[in-house]
Amino acid sequence: MDLWSSLWNVVVVFFWAFVFLAALVAFFTIAADLIRDRSLGGWAKAAWILLLVVLPLLGSLIYLIARGDSMAERAAVEQRQAKAAADDYIRSVAGHSLAEEIARAMQLRDAGAITEEEFLQIKRHALASS
Repeated sequence: MDLWSSLWNVVVVFFWAFVFLAALVAFFTIAADLIRDRSLGGWAKAAWILLLVVLPLLGSLIYLIARGDSMAERAAVEQRQAKAAADDYIRSVAGHSLAEEIARAMQLRDAGAITEEEFLQIKRHALASS
């Protein structure tokens, strides 16, 4: 075997590895979209999965042509929901706002629970952390 044929064999192996990985990504992306879709019934989802398993390239192309727009819409809705959930979580763990923290310290000072120096220290800390 000469250098060019062995080099060509390496190129062919990489090409088929790429095709295989691309088919796996397409299959799992479409399968995830099928699971996420609430408008399809169980039998329709099973038929799509069967088509994807038996004829992966043709099934993927048909799915993308027939349902590609709604696939993008479902992905966008899921992304917005995930962002809203993340924002809610961040707000819940972030604590109080700067104004709330200073107002709470003022209430403690007015009630006599802390001194004026402690209030100023809390205020400086709150302003420095913002």
